[in-house]
Formats: sequence, C-alpha cells, structure tokens
Amino acid sequence: MKKLLLSGVALGFAAALATSTAWADIQVGVAGPISGQYASFGEQMKRGAEMAVADINAAGGINGEQLVLNVGDDACDPKQAVAVANQFVSKGVKFVDGHFCSGSSIPASKVYEEEGILQISPASTNPKFTDEGGWNVARVCGRDDAQGIVAGNFLAKNYGDKKIAIIHDKTAYGKGLADETQKALNAAGVKEAMYEAYTAGEKDYTALVSKLKEAGIDVVYVGGYHTEAGLILRQLREQGSNAQLVSGDALVTDEFWTITGPAGEGTLMTFAPDPQKFESAQEVVKKFQDAGYNPEGYTLYTYAAMQAFAQAAKAVGSTDAKKIAEWLRAGNTVNTVLGDLSLNEKGDIKDAKYVWYVWKDGKYAEDPSKM
Repeated sequence: MKKLLLSGVALGFAAALATSTAWADIQVGVAGPISGQYASFGEQMKRGAEMAVADINAAGGINGEQLVLNVGDDACDPKQAVAVANQFVSKGVKFVDGHFCSGSSIPASKVYEEEGILQISPASTNPKFTDEGGWNVARVCGRDDAQGIVAGNFLAKNYGDKKIAIIHDKTAYGKGLADETQKALNAAGVKEAMYEAYTAGEKDYTALVSKLKEAGIDVVYVGGYHTEAGLILRQLREQGSNAQLVSGDALVTDEFWTITGPAGEGTLMTFAPDPQKFESAQEVVKKFQDAGYNPEGYTLYTYAAMQAFAQAAKAVGSTDAKKIAEWLRAGNTVNTVLGDLSLNEKGDIKDAKYVWYVWKDGKYAEDPSKM
C-alpha cells in the first residue's frame, strides 16, 4: 500500500512538473535609464516593452508560454548596467530588450554573452556594440557610422564655408557619433573650426559657450543627449549667439523643448523615419494614444525588439538564445511595428535609413527640405 501511495505521489509530481514545464513563464527584461537625467528615454522603453509583452501574451504568448517582464534601471551608468545584467541572470531572464545608452549596452552584453542571454537593443548606436560584440547581440536601430555620414555630408554641403564646432559628452554614444560626423565632414573636404569635449550632467556650460562664441562659431554639432544639448543651446542664446545647433537621435524627446523653450526653435537632428507614420505601426500607435501616451522616440523601437525576439523564438520553437540569434543573423525577416526587418551576420539591421528633423513651435517633425 505504501509503495502504491508513493508511486501515486511520484506520478502526481511528474504530471505537475510536466504541466508547469509546458506552461512555464518566460522571463524577459527591459533595461534602460528608468531614473536619472535620461529617464524620459527609460519611460519610452518601459512603455514600449510593457505594451509589446501584453500584446504578445494576449495573442497566446510564445510557443504556449506567457512572458513576464522584468524592468532594470541602469541610469545610463556602465557599472549599474552590469549590476542590472547580473540581476537579470539571477531571475532567469532569457531575453533583454535594451539597453539604451551604448555605454551601458556594451559592458552588459559581456554578462549576457557569458550567461547565454540574447540582447537586442532598440537604441544603442555605437558600432562597437555589434562590431566587437558576441554572438548574442543585435539591434533594431541604425549605427552611428551611418548617422554620422548623413550629418557630416549635410554640414559640408550646407555649412562648408562656415565655422563648425563639433562637441561631445565623452560617452560611447556621444563621442562615437561626434567622431563619425567629423570623419564624414573631413572626407567631404571640410575641416571643423573646433573639436571639444564637455562633461555630461553639469548645469553650467558657460566656459564652453563663451569659447564657442569667442571663436565665432556658426554651427555647433552636438554628440550627446538632449539634457546637455538643451542647456548648451539655451546658454548660447543667453550669450547672444545665433549658432545653428545640429545633433542626433538623442534629441527625439519632448523634454528637449522643456529645457530649451523657444531657444530650441530651428534645431536640427538626424533620426530614422518616424515609425508612428508607418502603416505597420498604426494599430499599436492607436493603443498608446487611447491610453493617453505619445509613443515618441524609442517607444516603438523597444516594442519592435520584443517582437523580433518573439517571432524568432516561435520560428525555432525554443527560447534558446543561440538558436534565436542564429536565426535572426541568417537574414530571416521579422514583421514589426517598424516594418519588415532583417539582420546581417553582425546583428545590425539591413538598410538603416536616417532623415532630418527640425524643432518648430515646441514639436519635432521630419523636415523634407533637408532630405
């Protein structure tokens, strides 16, 4: 009798184990600057990931399993990013949608590679992320070398006879973008009048602004984020400079205008074509808008990264990171809110495009006249 009872318990346990395995949760993560000076981008990422997970689960999940989202706050700090990565490891996370800053994505990727976790960044643009990354990295945004060519050629064509300053915040993203822009500008036969670095997180850039003004700079190209770019621009105007501000994709947040006010009028920046206008994004955009949220900047990119993971996992019938990474890097197409995407052998999207945006009346929009 005792043997039969034990056998029944064993069978019951096996059945329960089989059931829990068949319907287990898949732990996924989104990581970015949820707090700190770049928290507006963290909010975009969190919103995008939450909506994507909810929609994927509502459609049946992945291979019969539901996703559970873990949110990691790296504050765009490399050390904190590694700590977040280790926290994700301890939670059994299979996939990370992130990070935002290249300076966070690159060191965190080493942890993920060692632990067999797939990482797809919606926003990290530094070429080193995929050029020097492991088998496990990918992104659904473009690279700084592509963005820098667009910016450098534009500056050479439109301001070749003016005094151009290139400044950056010393971060992997900011310096990387500034250097790629400088490279393209110089290749076009134009030499910048000034190349300077500044420290992110400061509030007073009077010394830098005074130096720009005294040098008679006509155009300031900023490799950095909206917080510092906004302050530098405002202080330029306060000192009477009318220099044109030009920058990159880190200015795609309404918070830039909150910092600059009317001083931000006419600011130019490069970014990918606005995904909110894509036919592939209309249903999701409406969901966000109905919820009272504007899915600007990298919201839809974060959503798309989660879609890419889900579709690849379904295609290979597994959440095994290496199998998913191999499938994605083989050039297979994923259908996302950004349209149909395919990756190359490094994990970069093919045919990344950049266009020009302009800030006007407190809003940013594509500027066809600059294309």
